[in-house]
Amino acid sequence: MLSCGWLLALSLAALTGRTTGAVAYEQTERDCSLYPPYLPSTAVNTTLQLQELRERMLPLNISAYIIPGTDAHLSEYIAPRDARMAFMTGFTGSAGTAVVTQTKAALWTDSRYWVQAERQMDCNWELEKDVSIRNVAEWLISEVPSGSEIGFDPFLFSLSKSLFSTPPVSPVKSKMCVFAERSWQMKVEQIRNQMRDNPYKPTALLLSALDETAWLFNLRGSDIPYNPFFYSYTLLTIDEIWLFLHTVRVTEELKVYLNASCEGPLCVQLKSYESILDHLKTYVAQPDIKVWIGTEYTNYALYEVITPADKLMTSSYSPVLTTKAVKDETEQRILREAHVRDAVAVIQLLMWLEKTVPKGKETELTAAEYVNMCRGKQKDSRGPSFETISASGPNAALAHYRDGTTDITRTVHWGTPTALQKEAFTRVLMGNIEISRTIFPSGTRGVNMEMLGRRALWEVGLNYGHGTGHGVGNYFGVHEWPVGFQGNNIPFRAGMFTSIEPGYYKENDFGIRIEDVAVIIPVQTKYGQDYLTFDTVSLVPYDRKLIDTSLLSSEQLQWLNKYYKTIRRLLGPELDKQGLNEEKDWMFRNTEPFMASGSSASVCSSSLTLIVLPVALFHIV
Repeated sequence: MLSCGWLLALSLAALTGRTTGAVAYEQTERDCSLYPPYLPSTAVNTTLQLQELRERMLPLNISAYIIPGTDAHLSEYIAPRDARMAFMTGFTGSAGTAVVTQTKAALWTDSRYWVQAERQMDCNWELEKDVSIRNVAEWLISEVPSGSEIGFDPFLFSLSKSLFSTPPVSPVKSKMCVFAERSWQMKVEQIRNQMRDNPYKPTALLLSALDETAWLFNLRGSDIPYNPFFYSYTLLTIDEIWLFLHTVRVTEELKVYLNASCEGPLCVQLKSYESILDHLKTYVAQPDIKVWIGTEYTNYALYEVITPADKLMTSSYSPVLTTKAVKDETEQRILREAHVRDAVAVIQLLMWLEKTVPKGKETELTAAEYVNMCRGKQKDSRGPSFETISASGPNAALAHYRDGTTDITRTVHWGTPTALQKEAFTRVLMGNIEISRTIFPSGTRGVNMEMLGRRALWEVGLNYGHGTGHGVGNYFGVHEWPVGFQGNNIPFRAGMFTSIEPGYYKENDFGIRIEDVAVIIPVQTKYGQDYLTFDTVSLVPYDRKLIDTSLLSSEQLQWLNKYYKTIRRLLGPELDKQGLNEEKDWMFRNTEPFMASGSSASVCSSSLTLIVLPVALFHIV
């Protein structure tokens, strides 16, 4: 049986200076102020989609229809069948909300995707840059007559929103496999103990997020591209378990694994995916029932059938998500080992790029192919966990290009960096280091230290428009909630993994991001007890020529040199084991200790390039 696995991610950004006489970039963003409007070739004509939707709204007396970019499980990354927002707008970013009235259409998305939206949407759409719920509501109030009906799908909104139903979609074909860590029976009892200990005494726990069910039963699927999930819900009581999924794909082996043919507290009763709503209604109709839900990932359609209110118990996140966030010793070891192996492939890629980019060869696609080939040679590789992302020229200023996010990011330069590029990179690195070296009490929220990643940039009037970090799963999706540095993340505890990823992006010029993965570990202090810090598990050195050490404090410089010693200590033996002498020499050259000076080497200039690569999935047997 398979045992122990992990997920890790890598993104590589290549930042170089422009050469004189380089090919000029054509205008890549729409210009709706012109007549006729200018649309780049990447823009999608949405006239027919909007016309058909508006025709369907009329007989239903719907004045506005809201289209989110998620699925019935409120997933961040979705299957093509659920890409409603992309179909209507042409915009393929992973975050956004669209609203259509009879006369207007608007899209809300955050700053990571503003440039992408301007490239993909036609002039039927307005781009709104304030993504708060309040702003969407104010827009609706201003555009929709008083007393009008607003439509939305209740399966696509969390509890704070309402909806209007859309036709169901057909199930996709997917393979499911067992992924054994702790046994699923142990996990079920662990969660049941939390239910028993809860003073509100819930009788059932409803799990809606896809990673909740996948974690609880040690199962993985392939319903979501590059994410190991399958469509499912779980209703767990003290003495029964109901698993709702597409039963046609369940093999006899899985039925045996889940004890599906027996009755009892550790026997899983398999139900059709579509029956969750009716089954929940039947359960709630019984006396002395209280259903526990996590409000962040339970859709409104399920929430509204749990009535009256005294049969409902809520928390922001389910106990499954908060328990899953803390990795045990085996999971921590696996994630650390994953970063060692992936660093080998990254070093091979960097060496290849050093030989390729100065010669002016095309690297956008071949770099992705090359690193995937390198990763494929590493033991237990499970392939990429999201679509390859490549960009060049002004595209380097996009934090997310072609709708992708990664867990490890390096920005490198094959040219002579400008003063701004070098200072911006160094200040981004300072923010990364300041968070990484911070010591804090257990239970501190990431949002309370997030500004440490921005302070060095703020000091010179720079900033970035995305989050500073997110949780990292153990063979799960690219982002794992509820860990991170946002206001709705849970407090940090030992054993959690998070990314640390400040950046800076100058639109239509260049982009920088430095992203590491770190595990939260206990630390000894002179006086206090129960303090924590971050231990960086990413093992790829930063581009030396972009670091101005004169800007670094002595503490930051000390941290950087210690980190490079760690890379040598952990990566050296792995390179020896694989007989990669040239790669080991490269690693040692690029992890030489820094002196407190601001000098850096100057090399010939080449074109600006940003390359973002997919993460690697590994699995240990």
